Amino acid sequence: MSGPTRLRLSANLGFLWADLPLAEAIHRAGRAGFDAIECHWPYDEPIADVCAALGETGLAMVSINARKGPNLDDFGLAALPGREAEARAGIEEAIAYGAAIGAKRVHVLAGRIEANDVSRACFVETLRFAAKRASRRDMAILIEPMNRRDAPGYFLSTIEQAAEIVTQVGEPNCRILFDCYHVQINQGDLLRRFEAHRDLIGHVQFAGVPERGAPDLGELAYERLLPAIRNLGYEGAFGAEYRPGGPTEDSLSWMKAFGRS
Repeated sequence: MSGPTRLRLSANLGFLWADLPLAEAIHRAGRAGFDAIECHWPYDEPIADVCAALGETGLAMVSINARKGPNLDDFGLAALPGREAEARAGIEEAIAYGAAIGAKRVHVLAGRIEANDVSRACFVETLRFAAKRASRRDMAILIEPMNRRDAPGYFLSTIEQAAEIVTQVGEPNCRILFDCYHVQINQGDLLRRFEAHRDLIGHVQFAGVPERGAPDLGELAYERLLPAIRNLGYEGAFGAEYRPGGPTEDSLSWMKAFGRS
């Protein structure tokens, strides 16, 4: 690179500044030089406080997750036969909360279940419901393949599987969340996999591999990879979803490669 590459960076506040109230974490992300934020489960935070912080910082809310489920071992419900009503209620909640704070995407977790014809049919129908509901608010639905080490037994594990699901759902606002960390661990060949599925990808996340630490730690050269993904036509923000391993501010030196001081 001839100089720092300016990309839109989103702070995932599920991991970054996770010890702070969401409104304060939003302000910290703005001061750090992020362009946007995304969350895991913000539902305990007053909507008015979140909206005020977003307005004061000018940051966009990229996405939130639908709830995992009420049980300790739940990791999503959307592919679990017999729990369709719970899954749909959680999706309705996420869309309503997301619309109120200006989020444009809701990540719907599939759950831990064997990928077979029954669970796949359940997932497809739930996602079709979610996408139709989200379209009324001009929002999108995301699904994310996760690596088997961090999420053993999770329904969705490869980009190709996610692409088949999205295609079967058949709704234009149902898209893939391409998390470089998960894809690298499970499959590798990130640029070719991204390019092959570019038209189905709605958001990109990243973290250091293999420890999920700061992006400048590990085996991936994000200062080259992320600009290359942008050059393949991706126009969205890149979500920094990593565990800082201490105070978040102490982990942000990687941002210098992307034009942040």
